Amino acid sequence: MRRLWLLFAQTITVGLALWFIVATLKPEWLNRMPSPSQSVRLASKVTIQEAPANGVSAQNSYRLAAKRAMPSVVNIYTSKEAQLSNNPLLNDPFLKRFFGDQQSQQTERQSSLGSGVIVSNEGYILTNNHVVESADEIDVALSDGRKATGKVIGTDPETDLAVIKIDLKNLPAITLGHTDDINVGDVVLAIGNPFGVGQTVTMGIISALGRNHLTENAFENFIQTDAAVNPGNSGGALVDVNGNLLGINTAIYSQSGGSVGIGFAIPVTTIKSVMESIINNGHVVRGWIGVEPQDITPELAESFGLKQDSGAIIAGVIRGGPADKAGMKPGDILIAIEGKTVADTTEMLNLVAQLKPGTKAKITVLRNAQKPTLEILIGKRPAFKKDE
Repeated sequence: MRRLWLLFAQTITVGLALWFIVATLKPEWLNRMPSPSQSVRLASKVTIQEAPANGVSAQNSYRLAAKRAMPSVVNIYTSKEAQLSNNPLLNDPFLKRFFGDQQSQQTERQSSLGSGVIVSNEGYILTNNHVVESADEIDVALSDGRKATGKVIGTDPETDLAVIKIDLKNLPAITLGHTDDINVGDVVLAIGNPFGVGQTVTMGIISALGRNHLTENAFENFIQTDAAVNPGNSGGALVDVNGNLLGINTAIYSQSGGSVGIGFAIPVTTIKSVMESIINNGHVVRGWIGVEPQDITPELAESFGLKQDSGAIIAGVIRGGPADKAGMKPGDILIAIEGKTVADTTEMLNLVAQLKPGTKAKITVLRNAQKPTLEILIGKRPAFKKDE
């Protein structure tokens, strides 16, 4: 009996030693083995297989990026008073004879929704201008359940950005990323409140960089992504796999109004300059030279006898403006600003906008096969007026 007990003890010892060696050197072997906790018997006496509680792998998951960025994204609800259309009966000539030329004064509250991103723990929130445009009331809902009233600090219709502020403490500000480090094919997450269903995270890749000529905005440099973006996502965050902010979702290309896999975001490089200017000045200050530029097309190149397809043709010069005073003329081709080559009108507008009003800048043009350099006193870009 003693001999059998000794043999049993030795067997147990060897078994534990083997288990320890496998657990240390080849733990994945143990994961392949069925766990006793995986077998579950229901009340109906049907046995099913269930994964262990810690069996969900975080590998290839973006849960950490989402967890880091989601608290910084807020839901924005706006409303405004809108006048209803006139009663068509009041336009009837017969009724006018009795009641005179009266107008209906009925109004209604119109509401809309969007998203925003907390960029400072001091309460500053970045969103789209079209989300808060003309709003009488702005309500902000945080992911932790808190709510606050938003106040517009300033807007920039030319980039479709706006800064609002709320008065709350312990706000989870997002970390700004670097768009210089991103490339086509990088994975990104879009966070917002699509169709008002609640905060949602979608995933995609960067489809293209530097997209322009897509909206009515004067300054465009969009990040294109196929992450699902729908109405309500406007003003929400586009983040990288580390949860850092890369852009503000602003527009989609769609014939139905829903996502078809083509969304556009304003890059963080634009965001930082606009946000800083709005917070400091209440509006964005940009340079201006007073010209009407036009892209060089093959037809224009042939008409002017040009040998190049880069630069911006000056189609018009505002009389008395900075360019006019410096001697710029219609037909000149603007090819460089402060030594930086101008490829097209979009780049020209961006380079001029970065110049500080009141300073002088050297601008090179092509005129009659010559390349004179003009010294222009930079003016302040007039306030944007939306076409009626």
